[in-house]
Amino acid sequence: MFEIFTKKFLITLLTYGFGSLFLGIPIIIYMLLTNTLWLGVGALSLSLFFVSYGTFNEICAEKEKQYKAEINKIQTDNSNIQQKEQMWKQLLKERSSGFPTLFEHIASYEKQIDDGLSNYLRTKSHPAYSAADVVKEEAKRRREAEFIQRKTQSIIEYYESIAPFLLDFKEQEIDDNEDALREYTQEEREDPTTNYLTKDEYRKLSSIERNQMALERYWKRPKSKWLIGRIYERYVGFIYEQQGYSVDYTGIFKGYEDLGRDLICTKGDEIIIIQCKNWSQFKTIFEKHIFQFFGTVFQYRDQNPKKRVRAIFYTTTELSELARRFAHELNIELEERFKMNNGYPCIKCNVSQANGTKIYHLPFDQQYDNTKIEENKGDFYCISVEEAEKKGFRRAYRWHGIKPN
Repeated sequence: MFEIFTKKFLITLLTYGFGSLFLGIPIIIYMLLTNTLWLGVGALSLSLFFVSYGTFNEICAEKEKQYKAEINKIQTDNSNIQQKEQMWKQLLKERSSGFPTLFEHIASYEKQIDDGLSNYLRTKSHPAYSAADVVKEEAKRRREAEFIQRKTQSIIEYYESIAPFLLDFKEQEIDDNEDALREYTQEEREDPTTNYLTKDEYRKLSSIERNQMALERYWKRPKSKWLIGRIYERYVGFIYEQQGYSVDYTGIFKGYEDLGRDLICTKGDEIIIIQCKNWSQFKTIFEKHIFQFFGTVFQYRDQNPKKRVRAIFYTTTELSELARRFAHELNIELEERFKMNNGYPCIKCNVSQANGTKIYHLPFDQQYDNTKIEENKGDFYCISVEEAEKKGFRRAYRWHGIKPN
């Protein structure tokens, strides 16, 4: 600030000094002759004061002008931000209907361009009125078609985002041979692998290749949040079955009626009640979830007084600090940021205790979650269909008793 004032003061002083040079010289000579030099010093001091005061006021006025300009810019920016927020809110509301407002604005913009071309044909040196009418009419049809196309495409993308399995149908190719176009037989339709294979693949591949390909696509296919949560419960259950526990998947079978007991793991007189939360890493588990889980564990302990009941809370995210403290006080064990390994051995190989039949179940088979793996009885998990079949296991038949040829 001082540097700005000094620079401006000197410029002002020199400007006025040179302007009054010719007038000041006679006055100085007169004061020297009359011995009144002190009047000149006083006049010079007064002049310097007025120049300083004027310079200060000018600088203040400039600063105030800059400040007002910045305030106006901020207000304008805030107004633009609010307008943008309103626009985005409106677009989000219209997401499921294909963003009609956005595409109407695009169509309006394109109409101005088309009208400009039509007007040019009308007003050029050799007007083409018929061509202008044709351009106007065809441009209107094109805009309407593009509006419908954009809106439809947007709705399709929205549906695909909430139902990812629809993406799989894009990859299916239609074969023009007669066998591929023929409908599945009744027996084929009862095999869940048909949901992951084309008709041609299903009919030409061996059973091992067919089942393995379906399993691999099951893991690669986008999944709903419900199915992801179900698979997470299976994975945690798999870990405890490997430790010798008998696991009941109550969350899968009872849904919201499970009272928060997703897994009940039993070994001897010990019972572990497990709740699983496969949530986004950006979400937080709060104390209300811990209270709800404690309530259902307390009820189970009350109903099974002779059992040693533990409570474990599994989640892919983290708990709030307060929720973590409550869990500690309520004797609830925590497994935070516990991620699922998609490559874990998920094929259940089960030996029938009735007749010794060896059967394996894939994750999409109907009896998969009903099948308990107990290693002491010869059951086990494996990672590939080939491994299961080499050890003498066959895939489960259809549930109502269809037998192989």
